[in-house]
Amino acid sequence: MSLNRNSNPGETNNQIKADIGLFEFVALMALMTSLVALSIDAVLPALSQIGTDLEITDPRQTHLIVSLFFFGMAFGQLYYGPLSDDKGRRYAIISGLIVFAIGSLVCIYAESLEVMLIGRVIQAFGVSGPRIATLAVIRDKYEGEAMARVMSFIMMVFILVPMLAPSFGQAILFWFSWQYIFSSFLIFGLLTGLWFFIRQPETLPKEKRLPFSWLQLWQSSKFILTHKLVMFYTLSSGIIFGAFLAYISSSQTLFQHVYDTGDLFPVYFALLAFSIGFASFINGTLVIRLGMRTLCTWAMLGWLFFSGILTVLCFVNQGVPPFWQFVAVLFCAFFCIGIMFGNINAMAMQPLGKMAGLGAAIIGSLSSLVSVPTALFVGSFIESTITPIAIGFLGFGVLSFVLYWNATKS
Repeated sequence: MSLNRNSNPGETNNQIKADIGLFEFVALMALMTSLVALSIDAVLPALSQIGTDLEITDPRQTHLIVSLFFFGMAFGQLYYGPLSDDKGRRYAIISGLIVFAIGSLVCIYAESLEVMLIGRVIQAFGVSGPRIATLAVIRDKYEGEAMARVMSFIMMVFILVPMLAPSFGQAILFWFSWQYIFSSFLIFGLLTGLWFFIRQPETLPKEKRLPFSWLQLWQSSKFILTHKLVMFYTLSSGIIFGAFLAYISSSQTLFQHVYDTGDLFPVYFALLAFSIGFASFINGTLVIRLGMRTLCTWAMLGWLFFSGILTVLCFVNQGVPPFWQFVAVLFCAFFCIGIMFGNINAMAMQPLGKMAGLGAAIIGSLSSLVSVPTALFVGSFIESTITPIAIGFLGFGVLSFVLYWNATKS
């Protein structure tokens, strides 16, 4: 029996005409989903240069180039989720990549921070199309253990992107200016889109599409937004991710300005990204045996423990702990957050049943809308010490745990 759901005889003309091989499918889906991570992490080494060229007086304002990307994704997911169910996966992916290309062009020719931020929001809105619709394509083609297998292969490729993207951006800066980083996004999106357009047929036949309905959107949204368990998990996830996003958006400042790591910044960023990827692998091997809730609870407690250690180190060392202590504690804390993310989102999705597609869009959007203000609040205090990050990790970690604990009791 084939693992592919669409390989059954008697399919209609709207079904897939021919399947691409597993290796090619995994590579294509991984590249499509990695556009988000590439668009965020490759820009990090260039933030100082962008700030100088755009005459940004407060370095903290450059953090908005990362933080507001998630703001654009919050609305993009809400749009492209229902669109992919109505118009098909190919329409959502190709149209999203076109919007992503427009945003990239705006960033390339930006001469002020305001225009740059507009371009980043447009980029993020567009890249939500491939992000949401790619998951739907995988769900269309595979189910059960076969889907888990394919997702594991995709995650193995995807994990490499946050590790390598800053080095990719740093390499471009060595030879060219920051505008070429955004040009590379344009080229990468174009080539990936062409590959998808030529090789991957539509996976959602017309007879299975769901016409967009404001009434259905309202009823489904009302159910999701008034479901206590879903909301507690979603808010908990958004808050803890907001604290983590504060680190991502300020990482270039922390490593290159506070610790003066220079061109080694991408190396240390990759090391900490590896911790999250390694945690995802460990979680995949343990979650069936131990359960999502057990793993997530221990990960939450671990996050609070290591955030507390980092806070103590900051107060003992006038806000700047010894570098290797800082990296070691973050490595352990990020391992905990790698366990946490996948499980808490999966627990939020569990009660949604048939509205899983719209539920994923609403949960992702709401989580982003919560995380962005959290990150901006923490980032506003970062100047020349690590203390705001440490206190943000600990304080918002406690709030996240309270919401999570209430969800487990619902």
